[in-house]
Amino acid sequence: MAEVREETESNSPLDVAPRTAAAYLDPHYWDERFAAEEHYEWFKDYSHFQHLLRPFLNPSHSVLEIGCGNSRLCEELRRDGVADITCVDISPVAVERMQNRLRDMGLEGIKVVQANMLDMPFGGESFDVVIEKGTMDVLFVDSGDPWKPRPATVDKVMKMLQGVHKVLKPEGTFISISFGQPHFRRPLFEGQGFTWAVDWKTFGEGFHYFFYTLKKGRRMSDNKECGSETPSIPSISLLHEELEDENYIFRTTICEELET
Repeated sequence: MAEVREETESNSPLDVAPRTAAAYLDPHYWDERFAAEEHYEWFKDYSHFQHLLRPFLNPSHSVLEIGCGNSRLCEELRRDGVADITCVDISPVAVERMQNRLRDMGLEGIKVVQANMLDMPFGGESFDVVIEKGTMDVLFVDSGDPWKPRPATVDKVMKMLQGVHKVLKPEGTFISISFGQPHFRRPLFEGQGFTWAVDWKTFGEGFHYFFYTLKKGRRMSDNKECGSETPSIPSISLLHEELEDENYIFRTTICEELET
C-alpha cells in the first residue's frame, strides 16, 4: 500500500477532481486528467477485494476490464495468473499511456483498446469475465432521484449492460464494483433479456463498496430476495486517508447533485 500511495501522491485527487460531478461524463475531462495523472485507483486497489475476485478467475479465462483509466488492476490480474486480458477506455490518452507503461514493464498479452463502454467492438461470447470498477457509476452522476433515475440515465446503463451480456460467454461472470446499493442496482441488473443471476458482497472500512457478481446462464429465481424497506446509507465514519480520497468526493458530490 505504501508503494501505491507514493505513486498517487504526485497528483492529489483534489487536484484533478472536477468542479461538478457532471464533468465525469465529459470525455475531454478524462483526457486532460489522464495527461496529468499517473495513477489512481477508484474504489480501492486490488488488495482490498482480491479475496472476492479470485474465485472467479482461472488462468485459462479471457478477462475484459471496462474503463481501465490509469488503474493497475490488469497488472495485478496478470500477477495472479490471468494470461488473456483486454482493457478498454474511452480516453485515447489513457490508452496510449497504459500501452506505453505495459511495454516499458515488458508485460505482454495485455491488450489495451480505445472504446466506448456503450458500444464495445467485440463479438458475442468473447470473454469469460468482464470487470468494471466504478465505471458504470459515472453514468449515474446526473441520474436524479436514485429510486427513479432519469430515462436518459437508464437508457445508457441498459445499453452498457446489454453490451456486457453480449460479450460474456455462456456461464461467464460480470463483476461490478460500485457505490450503488442493491436496491438501486438490482432493477437494472435484472432487466428484461438478461439471463444472469445477481449476488453481492461488500468490502471496505467506514463506508462500503459493493462487489456484484452476475453469473450468466442462471435463472433470476436463484437471486437473493430484496426486502421492501428503504436501505440505510452507511454511516460516514471514515479513516483520514478515506476522507482525502476522491471516492469520498465522488460520492458526496453525487449526493449534492441529487439534492439540488
